[in-house]
Amino acid sequence: MSGESPKDYLDEVELPLSLRKEIEKVAKEMKLKADQKAKLEKEVKKAYLSCRFEPGEAVGIIAAQSISEPATQMTMRTYHFAGSAGIKITYGLPRLIEIFDAKKQLETPSMTLFLQRKFNNMETARRIAESIIERKVGDLIKEVSINLSENSIEIEPRDLRQISKIARVIKENLKEVKVRSKKSSIVIIPKESATLKDIQKLKLKILQLQVSGIKGIENAVVRREGDEWIITTIGSNLKGIFQIKEIDKTRSYTNDVHETAKILGIEAARNLIIKEALKTMQEQGLDVDIRHVMLVADIMT
Repeated sequence: MSGESPKDYLDEVELPLSLRKEIEKVAKEMKLKADQKAKLEKEVKKAYLSCRFEPGEAVGIIAAQSISEPATQMTMRTYHFAGSAGIKITYGLPRLIEIFDAKKQLETPSMTLFLQRKFNNMETARRIAESIIERKVGDLIKEVSINLSENSIEIEPRDLRQISKIARVIKENLKEVKVRSKKSSIVIIPKESATLKDIQKLKLKILQLQVSGIKGIENAVVRREGDEWIITTIGSNLKGIFQIKEIDKTRSYTNDVHETAKILGIEAARNLIIKEALKTMQEQGLDVDIRHVMLVADIMT
């Protein structure tokens, strides 16, 4: 190697496929001649070689320093407000800790949902956002009471048109009770041996029954970015969301690393760690080399 000229050495350097494709793309766009293209390739090779680490270099320590030192400048409590409804999503240092600690319980689990091109309009986005919000029995009633003399529970919906739907949900989920629909209310009669404590527990159970929407989605707002109509949610349920035909499954994602790994696989989880970590730091005006974050993501997954 010592007898070779720098030019000969550069000729032997094999660039990654992605860089070779990028050179071809630039050469085509800029209409470069053969000698200009060769010069560009030479400069790229020099830059590529200068970015390589020496064998045995402690890249883990460098990555840890490069991420943690800027992180000390991050704010302790930051929220990003999505849409006019003011959905709060955790950012700043708490979010970075969630990512690198791989926490299973997130402070604000959220999804970013894209629509397929042919469904990309405001009406469809708003309709889907409204339909995916989980609504429980407790969200749809204005009053619930326990009738001690009849040993029963009576609930009064806000909208009388919901009576049959709520009654059906209760019947399907609680086989051991009798359900009777009245003109303006629903009466639930537990088994005869039920005590007052049992009835109170039953009341709480009824209020938590899901009537519509997708489980875990507390709220959803629509916003526009360029030509795209995007839905941002509080709550996450990729499996449920992917059942909706209008959703673009190739671009929609959650901020929950564990859910991503379970539904989409470990490589998708790795990419999410990188994406979320960089986005969180960039929100705070911090510029960290992506390779440090990639190294941490590789170790985590």
